[in-house]
Amino acid sequence: MPLSFLSSATNAIILSWGWRRIVLAFIAGALSALAQAPISLFPVLWLTFPILVLLIDGTLAAPGESRTGAVRQAAVTGWVFGFGYFLAGLWWIGSAFLVEADTFAWLIPFAVAAMPAGLALFWAAAAALARAFWVDGPVRILVLAISFALLEYLRSIVLTGFPWNAPGHALAASDITMQATALVGMHGMTLFAMVIFCAPALLFGHNRDRRLAFGLGGGTAALFAAILIYGFVRLAGSEAAVTDTVRIRIVQPNIPQAEKWMTEFKSRNFNELLQLSGQRPAPGTGGLDEVTHLIWPESALPFLLSNARNELSAIAAMLPPQTHLITGALRIEPVPNHPQGRKVYNSIYVLDSNGTIIDAYDKLHLVPFGEYLPFQSMFDALGLEPLTRQVGGFSAGQTRQSMTIGAAPPALPLICYEVIFPDLDGSTPPRPGWLLNVTNDAWFGVTPGPYQHFHQARLRAVEQGLPLVRAANTGISAIVDAYGRVRHSLGLNQRGIVEGGLPISVNATPYSIYGSKIFTLLVAFSVILALMLQRIRRLRNRK
Repeated sequence: MPLSFLSSATNAIILSWGWRRIVLAFIAGALSALAQAPISLFPVLWLTFPILVLLIDGTLAAPGESRTGAVRQAAVTGWVFGFGYFLAGLWWIGSAFLVEADTFAWLIPFAVAAMPAGLALFWAAAAALARAFWVDGPVRILVLAISFALLEYLRSIVLTGFPWNAPGHALAASDITMQATALVGMHGMTLFAMVIFCAPALLFGHNRDRRLAFGLGGGTAALFAAILIYGFVRLAGSEAAVTDTVRIRIVQPNIPQAEKWMTEFKSRNFNELLQLSGQRPAPGTGGLDEVTHLIWPESALPFLLSNARNELSAIAAMLPPQTHLITGALRIEPVPNHPQGRKVYNSIYVLDSNGTIIDAYDKLHLVPFGEYLPFQSMFDALGLEPLTRQVGGFSAGQTRQSMTIGAAPPALPLICYEVIFPDLDGSTPPRPGWLLNVTNDAWFGVTPGPYQHFHQARLRAVEQGLPLVRAANTGISAIVDAYGRVRHSLGLNQRGIVEGGLPISVNATPYSIYGSKIFTLLVAFSVILALMLQRIRRLRNRK
């Protein structure tokens, strides 16, 4: 591509104004969503993120206006870019409102647009923060990367957090590149992603110090190469061993969400679970008597298990002596002073071969608007209710402790989207031996949502150095090793079982030991590096 064309295109982006700037930012943001699962076309970010850099280059204060004018323009640019990105990456959320379309369909335009608009505020703040410290030259790439990394971290915790489709997820798209999350976690990967994917802007725009630009560009290339080399080496030395004493069978019933809770389908759905549980994975293979852990998905049972004597008897009759059943189900606890007189929990139950409930875990991190309503009294007054139609919403559990189930190592329970949070909030020592994730993505049909959810779940395995066992109602159910590699799986909207051994865990990873402290150190190092490079640039300009 001729340099003259690139120079003209660069100037056109920087000097774009009005509606052209808005359209360009929106399209670049929307194209960036192609980097996320299931497409995972991460090279597109080497085009779109530099466009964002150049657009911020072009934000200038009007004559007689203070620097805040440029900051406001950058905020608008960042918001439009982010709105395009989140709209293109999260449109599938609207599918949940079609499950009970007669009640919730009217909310689709608000949900599909409002959530991306709200999430884009973090990118607006990131662009504004970067512009406040913007400098001509290569250092602006580090400034932008630091700003976005900080605001993405805030996005993961503010208002209970929603760290979905972070730039770091795109960088960790392959088995090789995702290995670096064991060192720096997802927040660190986002910082790396912003530096790496914005790097082409070092060749164009406001880069008067070419030596510094090529130096920083070389450092960025070395960083990307180091991520690739580390991934190759880590996977080359990995083992595929499994725990001898554990045999897992995951049931994926593929029950449509609209039929899960209908009274007329209660017996059919339960019998479907029983029938699949006894199914052999292939002709000539072992039966349920060789399985130690039978796992059903989130809210698999359409009734209160503790009160279901006949169903508990059926489960006891099905389970061989050494087999435990792990299943998602609702749990109700009477609370006289509660507005509804009881609390309802989204839970995991563990049952032994006698049909006795021996352990339970209540979900800690609930889904806003799905499992509970923020500002409950206000929305109650408007006549709104959570998508689950649970009056008063679900209550959150108190703590997350490892569950010792039979002969398996202790398992850390994670229900649904609890698995997308890198810090595994509420977890208590000691270190578990595997991650247990039950979920129900039937709300979102055949859309990118379940694929994105599964990708993020795999990254938790890499971060923690622990295998992941995932049971999903409609998919994707899988057994994943401690390196994030899928060992056994069943795809989306398929009915059947997944069976295999439990992969062994690996030594505690740096991220599993130090958590977000690593991200803090990386940000601090990046700030120091930016200050040093800017000082070098100033000294050179004085000569």
